[in-house]
Amino acid sequence: MPIAANFTSILNKDFEINFTQCLPSGSLKYTELCNLLQLTAAEHAEMGGISFSDMQEFDQAWVLSRMRVEINALPKWKDTVTVKTWINSLENSRSVRALEMYVNGKKIVGCETFWAVFNTKTRRPELLSLTHDHFKLFPEIKATQEGFSKIDINPEKEEIFSKTVILSDLDIVNHVNNVKYLEWCMDLVDENIILKQKIKSFEMNFMKELSLRDQVVIHENVSDDCIVFSITKEDKNCYALQLNLK
Repeated sequence: MPIAANFTSILNKDFEINFTQCLPSGSLKYTELCNLLQLTAAEHAEMGGISFSDMQEFDQAWVLSRMRVEINALPKWKDTVTVKTWINSLENSRSVRALEMYVNGKKIVGCETFWAVFNTKTRRPELLSLTHDHFKLFPEIKATQEGFSKIDINPEKEEIFSKTVILSDLDIVNHVNNVKYLEWCMDLVDENIILKQKIKSFEMNFMKELSLRDQVVIHENVSDDCIVFSITKEDKNCYALQLNLK
């Protein structure tokens, strides 16, 4: 698609929180929070002519490699939230995108994401084939207080769940969508941690893609101030999630 007439290098998009997106507490689910961030990033890419449809002409797609989310508060049912996004860096096959969420002009969430260009036929990373010089970059404007950190997967982790990847786990790139990994792990967290909003930030690292009918194992390691989940396939790490607790 051509670059949209109303394209700008910083996008603000509004969403009204509906009841299907909420926890029993009335607050937005963490998975739905990530969905809204992902949808905003996708719309900005589409307006700028580097969307999934544009990239498929070259058998390419953006895939999420890392994500850090810092949460001051979660929006509630019927709140109108504004998600703001811009690009910190974009070169070769990699991009760092920043996102923020606001309610009534107050910032409640900051997010940093790291994306890679992925060939959907070879399933390998490669250089972006589309022009992107029209995007102004803002390397100095950070959405989070801290940048990406290394998630340490403790070898003493406990195996707590196993599952088979099913069709509803997959997205248009034909692999497990990034929010699905988070959903699998969040379903295993003590409900009081979630309902009482004891998560101040979380970080995800996507290492290997998962496909239909893959057999995976979810592991957990708990300490006083964080919970680390890891997902393995054939004893190889595919994903890591660190929940930092208040």
